[in-house]
Amino acid sequence: SNDILKHVNNREYLRWMEKAAMEHASLLGCGAKECLTRGEVWVAREHWIEYLQPCFAGDELTITTWVQSLRGPASLGRYVMQREGMPVMAGATEWVFIDLARRSPAFLDPDIEATFTLIEPGNAELKALGVDRSPRWKPAPSLLGED
Repeated sequence: SNDILKHVNNREYLRWMEKAAMEHASLLGCGAKECLTRGEVWVAREHWIEYLQPCFAGDELTITTWVQSLRGPASLGRYVMQREGMPVMAGATEWVFIDLARRSPAFLDPDIEATFTLIEPGNAELKALGVDRSPRWKPAPSLLGED
């Protein structure tokens, strides 16, 4: 869907991020189906999106996702969307692993944790994608009156 400026609507980026994350987890054998079978689920706690360039209907876009960190029940998933090899969006999601029976965060089993390869900022592959930094989690100080 498009916004009033004929750009791809912001909600589409979030949808694409979630889809990429779910497909990534499924490829690793710990997608929604596998987690639900074990009585567990990943839930999003926070999303962050930085729009670098507008996208339009018909643009050919690619999205890359990776896991930056796993700490206790929390995971930081990262995303970059590109058009013709140039980044147009960078994003992140803090995911929390939940035990459905207890309805509370749960530490990952070592076998599940071992399926994820962590890729930290500064990695050569991330530099090639144009996103070799951590996400900004708060507005720039100047926007907060903290010049």
